[in-house]
This record gives sequence, C-alpha cells and structure tokens, in this order.
Amino acid sequence: MFVKTDHSMGKILTTLTVKNRIDEAKAAQGLISETEVRSVIIHDVLVDTGATTLCLSAEVIAELGLELLREVDVATATGLSTARIFQDAKISLLGREGTFECLELPGGRNSLLGVIPLEALGLEPDLRNQTLKVLPSESVDTYLTILHTRHTLAEEFHFHIHETLDRET
Repeated sequence: MFVKTDHSMGKILTTLTVKNRIDEAKAAQGLISETEVRSVIIHDVLVDTGATTLCLSAEVIAELGLELLREVDVATATGLSTARIFQDAKISLLGREGTFECLELPGGRNSLLGVIPLEALGLEPDLRNQTLKVLPSESVDTYLTILHTRHTLAEEFHFHIHETLDRET
C-alpha cells in the first residue's frame, strides 16, 4: 500500500509516482522509447486539504521536464506571492491515475497533494485513521457524478417568489 502515516504529527503522508504525460504520448506514438519517459517516485508527499492542487519542488519539475503553463499569484501563510504553474504531470496513487497542473514549491520543500487531484482521483482523506480512502468508481456508490440543474437561476428565483407568496396567503 502507498499510504504511510505519521501518528506523532497527525499527518497523512503518501508516495506518488509522477510521469511526464507528454513523454508518455510520444512513447505511445513511437517517437521515443518507454525507457525515455521521465518519471519520479516521490515519498512523504503531504496530503494537504488546505492546498488546491498538486505542488512539486522545482527539482522534481525539472527532472520531469514539465512545461511552464503560466505564472499566478498565490496566497500563502506568509502572504501573497507569485508562483509558476506547470502542466502535464500524470500521477499514480492507490491504483488511480490522472493528469494535473502542478504548482512549483519554493526552496525544495516537500511535495503536497491538494484537494483537486484528490477529488478527481476519488480519494478521500480519512483523518481519524490518517489514511487515504479509495472511493468506489463503479455502481450506484460511484464518486463520479454528473449533476443536471433543472432550472435556470431566473426560474429558481421565480419559483422562490411564488413559494414565498403562497406561504404568506
């Protein structure tokens, strides 16, 4: 199993395999060999529900050869700063895979796994047991949903007004 806990600190730590998705596509097309696909196994990745996305060190991003997508402003514990977002990081965790953008962490800090990849992969932090729970992907209990709204906002407002008026009479 890829999940490790540190009970003394109350953290969920895990091990991720991260690959360059562009390299995988090139290998599938026969442009490079499978052995040329850049891949990194990262230990002690902190599952951080306070982080939005996947966060990797500059060293890992360079090793994977990920392409810069854009620079963004980010809110941190020390205030607002600028960070770089890279694209096409394919992660594997607990039998699930997905491709995500990743935010570059300054100063070689430990990698973080935020809520967007967790939700997309159908993984839920179990804080009581300090592990990751794999949510079902099949049957009526699937974590995958498609929500269809029945009404436009104007229709909902109209319905709410009539419901309020009906209660007053």
